[in-house]
Order: sequence, then C-alpha cells, then structure tokens
Amino acid sequence: MPKPPEIVWNPRLSPGANARQRLPELAAAYFAEARTLLAEAEEPAKLHRLRLISKRLRYTLELFRPVYGPGLTEFLRSLKALQDILGDLNDAVVAGGLIAGIPSSTRMQRYLQNLTAGKAVAFRDEWHSRFDAPGREAYWITFLSGSGIRLPEPRTDAKGSGSVDPSIVPARRDAAG
Repeated sequence: MPKPPEIVWNPRLSPGANARQRLPELAAAYFAEARTLLAEAEEPAKLHRLRLISKRLRYTLELFRPVYGPGLTEFLRSLKALQDILGDLNDAVVAGGLIAGIPSSTRMQRYLQNLTAGKAVAFRDEWHSRFDAPGREAYWITFLSGSGIRLPEPRTDAKGSGSVDPSIVPARRDAAG
C-alpha cells in the first residue's frame, strides 16, 4: 500500500491559499492511484483499497468546504456515490467470507457473489462514465487550484464520452483567502 502524498503547508499562507496550492496535487495523486488500482483489480474484493483512498480524499476535501464554497459539493457527492457502491461491494465480500463455511449456504453465497460482481460493474461504469470521464480530472484540479479560471463542466454525450468546452470563464473568488 503506497503512502499517501505528504502535504506540506506554508504557515505564512491562509488555509485557502494553502488548499489551492496543495489540494490539486492530492487530487491528481488520487486519480493516478485509483486508475492503477482499477487496472490491477481483477477481482471485486481487491477494490477495497480504492474505497479507502476515496474516503481519505473526501474527508480531506470536506475540511475545505468554506474555501471552495458550493462548487465543491458536486465533487464530494460524486466521491460519496463511488464510496457507497464500493461499501456495498465490500459488505457483500465480507458477508460471503463469513458464511463460506456454513452448511446449506450455497444459495446465499451465490447471491452474494452475484451482488459483488454487479457492484463491481456498477462501480466501473460510474467511474468511467462520470467520475473519470474525459476532462473530469483536469476540471477538478483546475477548480481546486483556484487559478483564476474555471473550466466549464465537461459534457457527456449519449454514449458516455465526455468533451470539454475549450472556452473559459473567470472564476469566482471567495473571501476565505
């Protein structure tokens, strides 16, 4: 399990300025590790690590809601949706392990295996079609950096492929620093 990226805060800067400098790299590290885990996790049970890193990112970002305002809510909601699917998947894996040695549990084991497989498919679909659709990582890193520009929301066509409108609009700065 790789160590999470170390974030060094500058005590001379406000919490908002520190967040805008450091949280984009945390988000980029999350996307990179999540993609690696997805590529390596052939069995649904191996997605548990992805659930843990998703929780860590979400809880960290929640601390900075006052810095980013309501724009952060959508990202947190998306992250929570991923966590919920992964939580259901993990619960099914754990339950399957608990009943594995019980006589006459074959039907329940099969049900839990099917549930686990279905949740794994649902997670990958949510990840690829929404959370990590083309342009999403760049959108959130730009948002978290507060760099003076704000990319428009990536649009997703009917087939699930995303495209980002290249026009940019000025970002709204908050008073938090």
